Amino acid sequence: MTVTTTGLTRAAGLCAVVAGLIFIGVQIAHPPMQVSSVATTEWAVRSTAKAVMAALALAGITGMYLRQVRQLGKIGFAGYLVFATGFLLMLGTEVIAAVVLPALTRTEPGFVNDVVVAAAGGTPAGDIGQLQTLFNLSGFAYLGGGLLFGIALFRANVLARWAAVLLAIGAVATVALAVLPESFNRPMAIPTGVALIGLGVSLWRSLGNPATIAAESRLEHQAAR
Repeated sequence: MTVTTTGLTRAAGLCAVVAGLIFIGVQIAHPPMQVSSVATTEWAVRSTAKAVMAALALAGITGMYLRQVRQLGKIGFAGYLVFATGFLLMLGTEVIAAVVLPALTRTEPGFVNDVVVAAAGGTPAGDIGQLQTLFNLSGFAYLGGGLLFGIALFRANVLARWAAVLLAIGAVATVALAVLPESFNRPMAIPTGVALIGLGVSLWRSLGNPATIAAESRLEHQAAR
């Protein structure tokens, strides 16, 4: 099988779509963030799905960046790096949630409860070590990277601009979770999921869009002059 740029770009678009669908799906009827939930099979399945989502989203935004690297400029590069870091950290935390925490629910329920509280944006009663730093960095990278990357995508005007706006809004909206009840956590994740789906579909379709190809040709011609 021959690997082509077109094939890789379309694969990245598909990854973004699937990531968006998973991101929305795992929010539906999500169990409460407490120790009793961590010990269940459902928790392991959902955490594993979130880890897969983070990996797919990383592949998706990488394809988006490479598809329009000239148009995105420095803001796009910075946004991509920060956003990609956010998804990498999310991947790590979800692996911990799926593999490590369930094994500690019987012997260290207090620690598990503190980790779950911190992961949900609360203040743990005990010391959870560097996990607190990991959660903080993950949240900052997700928020800042989503905002910057969304703005850069909108300015580049290669992929669907409505999805770029929704990505930026979805990232910024997470700030409100610090003052909103936990019940808002799940609905607030939906805009980002929809944005990933829209950007993924747009990335796939952009390869055969004459208007997009013509615009990119003009930009390349201007850059060469």
